[in-house]
Amino acid sequence: MKNSFSNILRLLYVIRVLAKYDALFLVDELDQAPVALKLARKMIPLFAFGGKPDKSLRRGERLALALQALGPSFIKLGQALSVRADLLGEEITEDLGNLRDRLPAFSYEEARKTVEQELGQSLREVFVSFEREPVAAASIAQVHFAEIEETAIVVDDKGEEREEPFRRKVAVKILRPGIEKAFERDIQLFYWIADLVERFQPDLRRLRPRKIVEILEQSVSLEMDLRLEAAAASEMAENFEGDEFFSVPAIDWQRTGQRVMTQGRVEGISLSNREALIEADIDLVDLSATVIRVFLDQVLRDGFFHADMHHGNLFVTPEGKLVAVDFGIMGRMDVETRLFMAEMLYAFLTGDYKRAAEVHFEAGYVPKNKSLDAFTQACRSIGEPILGKPVNEISIGRLLVQLFQITETFEMETQPQLLLLQKTMVTAEGVAHSMNPNVNFWEVSYPTVESWMRENMGPEAKVAQIVNDGLNFAKKLPALVSQADRLLQRLEEEAASQSENPRRRQSEGGSALAPLYFIAGIAVGISATLLYLVS
Repeated sequence: MKNSFSNILRLLYVIRVLAKYDALFLVDELDQAPVALKLARKMIPLFAFGGKPDKSLRRGERLALALQALGPSFIKLGQALSVRADLLGEEITEDLGNLRDRLPAFSYEEARKTVEQELGQSLREVFVSFEREPVAAASIAQVHFAEIEETAIVVDDKGEEREEPFRRKVAVKILRPGIEKAFERDIQLFYWIADLVERFQPDLRRLRPRKIVEILEQSVSLEMDLRLEAAAASEMAENFEGDEFFSVPAIDWQRTGQRVMTQGRVEGISLSNREALIEADIDLVDLSATVIRVFLDQVLRDGFFHADMHHGNLFVTPEGKLVAVDFGIMGRMDVETRLFMAEMLYAFLTGDYKRAAEVHFEAGYVPKNKSLDAFTQACRSIGEPILGKPVNEISIGRLLVQLFQITETFEMETQPQLLLLQKTMVTAEGVAHSMNPNVNFWEVSYPTVESWMRENMGPEAKVAQIVNDGLNFAKKLPALVSQADRLLQRLEEEAASQSENPRRRQSEGGSALAPLYFIAGIAVGISATLLYLVS
């Protein structure tokens, strides 16, 4: 009861802020909302003090401003909803996609206290210099530049080795004080609202609003343990070890904990500063192609991708190498999902709408009771406008947006991993296009996609899968043979027992032994067959 009351009070405050920015359209569209919520919708705007909303702004822009004003949890909610074109429409989600995670910085004293508590040493012992003003401040954390002292082995003119100290530049990410409690309070509110939506809006249950909150909670929980972000950065660094086009700043694990992360400082130009890139004589055409290739390598080759690849998180070194930062939001895709994506996109781009529909049914994304022909028709309605465009104007992210918009008609359940991919793909395409407006996505991506499809969908891949399955089964052969031996031993014991008791043998016949013979026969037969095949 206490939680419900606090949730109601918090919801009233949220509605008041939404009213202030004229962003109550979400409540208006709930045709079966509770009476109390409808009443609050009518009354709260009367108390929405503050400046009048800018009527020239689109609905999505007004909603983004309201979420920004509501604080960290709602900024994260807005970013999560920015992939839900099926729920809010393309225009609103596009505006939410521009929602930038920026908040006023917390004080230097709070930053110092967090570092010292987390690392168990004074700030001066950990860093030889630490800038008081942060270079970036977001909803969950802020970043300070610092320096650490290390030693290197140098050889003097006489050929003798000696240690020489030097300073290494680093970036230190620090969690906001009290952020965990603030998120916990708002997450409970989001769950409460999701339950209300599922209760009073049956048509929206297929969109799984509670699942949206679960994913948000999981994502935020990962972001609030900076050791996990450090691990994500380390994993991606391993995936691209030795790559000449992309790299990840090294993690300083000795100066990293749950609430503090230390990483190598990037010496480069942000992709958000196009003029500086041009002045530095960076080849923007090559840079645009690199963004696309790196993103595809992450998605297809590794199944592990940076899910926040906007301009501010990407830098270019003086040597022209692309470097990414901020690994708080990451996406994963298993092999099956990657195969689905590759085959589905290929079917769309070759005009094979029947196959595009079939792969959705085969993946279980569309209920089996739905019409394959009707879904094929829906796929055609999406694909035909795309096929009529020049190849450099085709946006895969936009194709996915339109595909998700037909989900309601066919009662498709939301696939969170695909929604995150769609958002990231739109962002990566936007970054590439801003570097080179004439970039041909398919021309750049073809070598990467073609190579991956050949390795994972061609005859060689199928043979390799069969061999791999066979080898996995072969590992189980010793246990299988042992089990078959035990079954045969039991059969012999049963046969001996029945030979000593003819009356039992006559009454039961062979019925009790038949299943055992059958199972043993299968086990021995499979074992023999596999041994023959692998020999």
